[in-house]
Amino acid sequence: MSYKNLEIWQEAREVSIFIHEMSLKLPRFEQFEEGQQIRRSIKSVRSNIVEGYGRRKYVTEYVRFLIIAQASNDETIDHLETLFETKSFTDQDLYNQIHERLQRLGRKLNNFIKAVENGN
Repeated sequence: MSYKNLEIWQEAREVSIFIHEMSLKLPRFEQFEEGQQIRRSIKSVRSNIVEGYGRRKYVTEYVRFLIIAQASNDETIDHLETLFETKSFTDQDLYNQIHERLQRLGRKLNNFIKAVENGN
């Protein structure tokens, strides 16, 4: 098995690509400010899932990296909300779609952390 088989990694991968593409359509000044931050935070989600998976033999380490991934997901939500609140990102439907996907990923991460902690 590989980390690529994890549903949370697959979801994080899809969302990171989606956000990356969205961020390149932001106003030019935002591409280097909040756009760069949102790209980094969502890519951190997938990277920490991968790094944790590499340490899965050590449950405490695995959970630590999954919690970091969850925190990065929360950070991504905050960057998305900031872009929308400042009107740098104005597509309401796309905002709602991305926001829901990030919320869903957060729930999946939370459930996965609980499963790892319980030895499942």
